[in-house]
Amino acid sequence: MGIGAGLLLGSAFIAGFIAESIISHFGPDGIRQYSMVSEVQSLVDTFYLREQPQPIVREYGAIRGMLSTLGDKYTFFIEPQVAQSEADALAGTFGGVGLVVQLDQLGNFVVILYPNSPATNAGLANGDFLISINGIPVRQLLPIDNVDQLLRGEVRDGNGVEIEYQSRASGRINALFLPFEVIQVPSVVWNIIEEYPNIAYLRISLFTNRTPDELESALTELSENGIESIVLDLRDNSGGLLQEAVEVASYFLSDVPIAYEKTLTSERVIMAISASTNITLPMVVLVNSGSASAAELVAAALQDHERAILIGHTTYGKGSVQQIFRLSDGSSIHITTAEWLSPLGRQIAEIGVMPDIEVVEPSDTLGDQYLNAAINVLTSETSD
Repeated sequence: MGIGAGLLLGSAFIAGFIAESIISHFGPDGIRQYSMVSEVQSLVDTFYLREQPQPIVREYGAIRGMLSTLGDKYTFFIEPQVAQSEADALAGTFGGVGLVVQLDQLGNFVVILYPNSPATNAGLANGDFLISINGIPVRQLLPIDNVDQLLRGEVRDGNGVEIEYQSRASGRINALFLPFEVIQVPSVVWNIIEEYPNIAYLRISLFTNRTPDELESALTELSENGIESIVLDLRDNSGGLLQEAVEVASYFLSDVPIAYEKTLTSERVIMAISASTNITLPMVVLVNSGSASAAELVAAALQDHERAILIGHTTYGKGSVQQIFRLSDGSSIHITTAEWLSPLGRQIAEIGVMPDIEVVEPSDTLGDQYLNAAINVLTSETSD
């Protein structure tokens, strides 16, 4: 999911906001708005030489043109099919095989499984090593985003991927076909780092409506395993739902501001909410240029309150909030409705959040240098 697909969702409703109603709308001064649109369409109908596009295509074009005059790349129009895909992503569903991969310190592609997925049902286990996809070694398919995309696809008969993997338990290499199915995607995946069983790894891929509950379940299980520190991975997290991001931050912060928000008519402090669990363990947050919007809000709050050390690269720099309004034909528009600052008043828009420790990642490095740096920091703190 790209940056645009992760824009913060505030609300959605049927607006009936189509070109016909725009043309017939009267402004507060009683003057008919957009009357020239009708005038131009009449002239095109009378004189245009060739066949015109369908009315809906022209209507969409008019909406895009109007929104483009705002000069705001985060205020835009999307057609029904894309709008539905976006809604599915924020709800946490897509077509795929139900696994993601993570590079370990030795450069192995470690499998992390979604429950009740084709990969799980086929016998793969967390910690197995992915070797190839459709006959191509995974190492040749880097970066990891490309690998993830190859493990997703349209749900239809016979559609899927051939994979090879090595069982961590037996060492045996197996080949099998995994069909694409509708995956209820957990936005939170976690594991205990094998070489460091007191360090938990938590990855939040997007802030969906299920993220707080998933995080609470993960933290409960991790606490039962006696973990002593946490790596929170927000790399390539493009944002998602604002309220859910605030709830996530509130598991690690209490009774402090998470951000300051300014709208057209008001300003407000977004405070940490009361969470069922408050985690005080040492913590590192991983960020990169793909960390945006709600992910930046969480990272900045943890950094400003000195709750976590940020490791990686400067984030994307999107310090604004968008509401998504569903239109009458299933299309939708994103409208920028607010901007926010970090708890210390730092601007995020166009600047991003700078890490405390920057990672320089050589092109020939096999392991995950971000994770290695996080482990070094956490093990140093423990030894101190």
